[in-house]
Amino acid sequence: MPEPTDSQPRLRGVDIIKDNLTRLPARPGVYRMFGDDDTVLYVGKAKSLKARVSSYTRIGGQTQRIAAMIMATARMEFVVTETETEALLLEASLIKSLKPRYNILLRDDKSFPYILIRRDHDAPQVLKYRGSKKDRGDYFGPFASANAVTRTIDTLQKAFLLRTCEDSVYSTRQRPCMLHQIKRCSAPCVGLIQPEDYSALADQAADFLRGKATDLQTDLAEQMSQAAEDMEFERAAGLRDRIRALAHVRAQQDINPDGIEEADIFSIAMEGGLSAVQVFFIRAGQNWGATVHFPRHEKGESDGEILAAFLVQFYDKRPPPRLILTNQGPSDRELIAEALELKADRKVEIRTPQRGEKRSLVEQASRNAAEALSRKLAESASQARLLKEVAKAFDLEDPPGRIEIYDNSHIQGSNMVGGMVVAGPDGFEKGQYRKFNIKDTSLEPGDDYGMMRGVMRRRFARALKEREEGNGANWPDLVLIDGGLGQLSAVIEAIGDLGLSPADINLVSIAKGVERNAGREQFFQPERAPFRLPENAPVLYYLQRLRDEAHRWAIGAHRAKRSADIKKNPLDEIEGIGPSRKKALLQYFGSAKGVSRAKLADLKEVEGVSAALAERIYGHFNSG
Repeated sequence: MPEPTDSQPRLRGVDIIKDNLTRLPARPGVYRMFGDDDTVLYVGKAKSLKARVSSYTRIGGQTQRIAAMIMATARMEFVVTETETEALLLEASLIKSLKPRYNILLRDDKSFPYILIRRDHDAPQVLKYRGSKKDRGDYFGPFASANAVTRTIDTLQKAFLLRTCEDSVYSTRQRPCMLHQIKRCSAPCVGLIQPEDYSALADQAADFLRGKATDLQTDLAEQMSQAAEDMEFERAAGLRDRIRALAHVRAQQDINPDGIEEADIFSIAMEGGLSAVQVFFIRAGQNWGATVHFPRHEKGESDGEILAAFLVQFYDKRPPPRLILTNQGPSDRELIAEALELKADRKVEIRTPQRGEKRSLVEQASRNAAEALSRKLAESASQARLLKEVAKAFDLEDPPGRIEIYDNSHIQGSNMVGGMVVAGPDGFEKGQYRKFNIKDTSLEPGDDYGMMRGVMRRRFARALKEREEGNGANWPDLVLIDGGLGQLSAVIEAIGDLGLSPADINLVSIAKGVERNAGREQFFQPERAPFRLPENAPVLYYLQRLRDEAHRWAIGAHRAKRSADIKKNPLDEIEGIGPSRKKALLQYFGSAKGVSRAKLADLKEVEGVSAALAERIYGHFNSG
């Protein structure tokens, strides 16, 4: 559509929708509705774009939410697809990336961990794994949490004595490590087990994760009896410990998935305009944990609509199982199943069981969803009261929807890191946390004010750019700084360099009290005398939690950076040495220290190292 001239008023609301309708085909596709600031208001899919969009040309009969969305629409964009199934998949992907205000949105959409038994090494390694499946080996999952993976790997160590160490550690061992001493590893690194026997252990672990635990326990029991008859009591004791480990993990099942080999179970509970979706993972006939989600949606959405949007977004980047069980029938059940089958390239069934074992599992998930929602409602009410108290304490017009808390960490000026954590009505928003690596060489070691200025310039330069692009959602309602008047002055100076002032951002710094006692903190605000809050005030405890979380985050970022520096290989600093040459040098000389002590003639003998590179390496370690 051409841009309107001064004599042509800009169309909006129903008028802009009617104007687009004249050019739309009666074909499947996805549409996007944008507001005045070019933020995405809504993403929808349609079997017929023309028919679906025409439903927005009438305000009467719409819900209040949809009517408000229509009136706020300033422009629309469309993508035509071949099928409604393709439109559904595209819609889910766009909703997750754009996070429109009026869509049902899956929050906390982190990736789930897997267990990987690596097969690209003579001694397979068992480890926790996230990301694309690029390493060769056996993948098992998803698990609901990192803790569920850790517990299972702990069992695999006890029952199958598999190594968890990195290849670099494995290749340099000269004697068994502590894990072997406590009977968690068979020590293939030093040859205490034959390669074929170790591979058999890895195969048994894979069978266990595939659901063959009963057969495996029976086989181990027979081996234990035979070892006892042969008077190999030490071997029999080892087999007994492995059987106990297997029995323990099977006894730890939170739910009983008898008769179900592979399924995800979803149950939704709704109350007070909020909803909770409980998810159980069952793989290989075993419970691999549970997780709960709280989708974002407007009041008035039905449970079927919420569950339908949730399912499509949930499986946008992860493979669906063959069976999905729900406590309520999702809208467009057949279409969603067809879309998931397209992604998985196999049959996917979505069922709402009415009786039997499957119904019992769904009901248990429903009870968990209801309990999680009750806790969430109680926390939300408490959080709302605290935010009202924060607004009162700092003379804010409204309770803050987004609080950003900042702290810095370093040791004598080294590995300087700034940390930002975010809190709001739903508690800490961990997906919004940020780390700032401070690389300004002009700063004096330990210059906390200079570090804070650098962090704030970077943060609000980006925030200003986002706001200019129409995304003002991440603009803070309150900025809380760990420090005193000096840190506050540094922040005011930093935002001043960007053309901002304390009138644009609510700034507060919190300084530890006398003798650094919690409860005696002083607060500083621009154009306000320093003040304290009552020592037993709940809002003070809340602000302390915010400050402590920022401190924890900054300290963690600093320690990670320091550890990375400690582990950094000096060979990485030499130009011309990539991964393959570094590997060749380490294999030839055993370690970076061995490379540093090598003679020039020996360096030239390493495969892939030219005479010029050998001289560069020798010069790096022997500059004198």
